[in-house]
Amino acid sequence: MDGDSQQQVFQQKLAPPVAEMAYICGECGVENSLKPREPVRCKECGYRIMYKKRTKRIRRSMIPKLLEP
Repeated sequence: MDGDSQQQVFQQKLAPPVAEMAYICGECGVENSLKPREPVRCKECGYRIMYKKRTKRIRRSMIPKLLEP
């Protein structure tokens, strides 16, 4: 291996996987998945206002409140 290809392999091993985030279009309501550094634009209608979809994961700070009677 030459130096450039070895450097690329090293960077690929250290780089975290690219996570897509789910967004909902403000105009047509279609769910879109956007990657980091991708333009914020609906893939269906081209509208630029997108809302981040809420997570369904429970936060640790909410657990004691849920266990109270």
